[in-house]
Amino acid sequence: MMNGQDAATLRLAEMHGFETQWHDFMGRHRQVGLDTLRLLLRAGGVDLDNPPSALAAALDRARRAPLAARLTGVAGDTLHIALPLDCPQDRAVPWRIRMADGTALDGVAHPVCGAPDPLLGEPRPHLALPLPMMPGEARLMLGGVVKAEADLTIAPGQCFQGPLADRRLWGLGAQVYGLRGAESGGLGHLGLVRALARAAAARGADALALSPTHALFAADPRHYSPYSPSSRTRLNGWLADPGGLAEVANQADLAASLGLDAALASAEAEPEVDYPAAVPLRLSLLRELHARFAAGHRDAPGGLGEEFHAFRRAGGTALEDHARFEALHAHHYRADPFGWDWRRWPAALRDPRGAAVAAFAAAHVEEVDFHVFLQWLATRQMRAAQEAARQAGMGIGLVTDLAVGTHAGGSRAWSRTAALLEGVSIGAPPDLLNTHGQNWGLTTFAPGRLADEGYAPFLEELRSAMAHAGGVRIDHVMGLARIWCVPDGEKATHGAYMRFPAGDLMRLLAAESHRHRAVVIGEDLGTLPDGYRETLIGNGVLGLLVMFFERDSNGGFAPPSRYAPQAIATSTTHDMPTLAGWWRGGDIGLRAGLGLLPDSQDEAAEQAIRQSERRALWHALRDHGGAEGDPPKAAGTRLGTAVARFLGATPSSLVMLPLEDAVLSEPQVNLPGTTDEHPNWRRRLPRAAEVLLAETPAADILGALAASRRRDPAT
Repeated sequence: MMNGQDAATLRLAEMHGFETQWHDFMGRHRQVGLDTLRLLLRAGGVDLDNPPSALAAALDRARRAPLAARLTGVAGDTLHIALPLDCPQDRAVPWRIRMADGTALDGVAHPVCGAPDPLLGEPRPHLALPLPMMPGEARLMLGGVVKAEADLTIAPGQCFQGPLADRRLWGLGAQVYGLRGAESGGLGHLGLVRALARAAAARGADALALSPTHALFAADPRHYSPYSPSSRTRLNGWLADPGGLAEVANQADLAASLGLDAALASAEAEPEVDYPAAVPLRLSLLRELHARFAAGHRDAPGGLGEEFHAFRRAGGTALEDHARFEALHAHHYRADPFGWDWRRWPAALRDPRGAAVAAFAAAHVEEVDFHVFLQWLATRQMRAAQEAARQAGMGIGLVTDLAVGTHAGGSRAWSRTAALLEGVSIGAPPDLLNTHGQNWGLTTFAPGRLADEGYAPFLEELRSAMAHAGGVRIDHVMGLARIWCVPDGEKATHGAYMRFPAGDLMRLLAAESHRHRAVVIGEDLGTLPDGYRETLIGNGVLGLLVMFFERDSNGGFAPPSRYAPQAIATSTTHDMPTLAGWWRGGDIGLRAGLGLLPDSQDEAAEQAIRQSERRALWHALRDHGGAEGDPPKAAGTRLGTAVARFLGATPSSLVMLPLEDAVLSEPQVNLPGTTDEHPNWRRRLPRAAEVLLAETPAADILGALAASRRRDPAT
């Protein structure tokens, strides 16, 4: 029988957003263990020495219902504001909504007693205020017995749709690190994105989706997963193009002056990215570029120097924090590999506002300046790539990728500006593809702290992702509603879902998408809360429809007409086999060799299933993709063009084809559940992307896709 301590712990978990029970991918009911809940609550800052006392304090705060730092609502709708339980209901509350342009809307409202509060079980009074018809930022002021103020975001009804509102478009997806160029030195860079955007636009593409370009760790080239960022608000400096500042120097001159020509050529010849070799080479070039910039341009009036200093002023404390962190991280990591994580640094250096950090920065001025320079250079090149895409005729242009979490050892966590959870990793519970669950080694926002800060960290990351793009893909978009949390040191199966204020986050997302005129794509694969996909559609967030997953009740492939209009149709994702790899079945042998097949299946059985699936796909392609004859033995132009026509025939507003499927490359980009066992995030294109797009099979495949998109969708 449950005692009072345990009952209080369960109630505290619910009040702090942790779901105490859940249903797995098979629909089975699961109960979260009390030990797991205790660990999660402590990570969230809850003192569990006396759970009943902690519960009483939480209930008291809930009864008082202090006004949130930021409220959100939809233009023209009604804003409902919860009031303290003891708020007099016979006293009028004067209110004012003052818009950013100085206009104001005034009125008087009377508290209305609503339904019982789900946490307290008692009816709670609330105010119902009419919102202006026009979206925008505002300040809400309440008077009378309430006397409170809050920021107010008045959002559009859904995210920006732009050209997707009345056109069926298509685009390509690319891994930035895998792009090749004459002087790329074995590692793709942002300068190559511009050339790819122009080449794709010339073929009829309206979008170019990029792998995440978030800041990683310049001092550690072995930490290279684009989905394990140091900060989601800064760019990856080693992706900057050293030849992208022609006013200062070109890359050939930089390489020659440093004697790096042979090393760069050797790295460029590699079929995969060798990060420990390629990143130091890239940074050597960038350091020489920075030195020349500092000597001849940084302090000169006007021109590049003025642009650089304006960028630094605009970046403020957040930019300086990141640059200082990079300098500190390199200093400690070089001295001791265990110094990689800032939580192991001396206490004085764990405080970004402390005197010790200021003293370090003063003693390493040029090193800090170098990391600011990298951010400036990378930002310039992102902006140039988006401008090139739009000037070439793309309706959307770049689509950036917002990773689901942040590494707890990175600059964003060190800066203490992101309201992040401590002692918790996010991931996913067991599912059909990952029977042991997933622990991504990342952290995320603490919902309560995020709300207390007026959602400023969330807004900062959205604005960074949308700043130089026409769209953004939100990885694991379910994380706007709930996310699987695992206490540090525990197995991924010993976790619980943590809820987020999804309504507020969705409205902020809609507001920012309109502010930046950026479409929003939500990676919505996996187990979703009931009704969440409908919520995404209602908010104008385009979900993801992967051809391999879209099946009918008999296991056959769903026809194009079954694809939703408000979605992105694609052949595969970076976490799945490529089209060519799937067709050959190489992914099965790979997973079997690594012990990643489900316990009840073996390689032979899986290959037999795949053979049946190949026949089913070819049948669908004959019916809806213009395929003819028997299925080909190997993936080639016949398969690629048929898949392109099939996807193009869907009513989905956007088709995204990975570059790997445009060139029919077999190797899988990333194999979940592996680290060193598979060359994740290392695959490179065989030649420059713009060359490949003009050759067979890509030219034929993209031509078929473009022609199919121009026709009326399947009915």
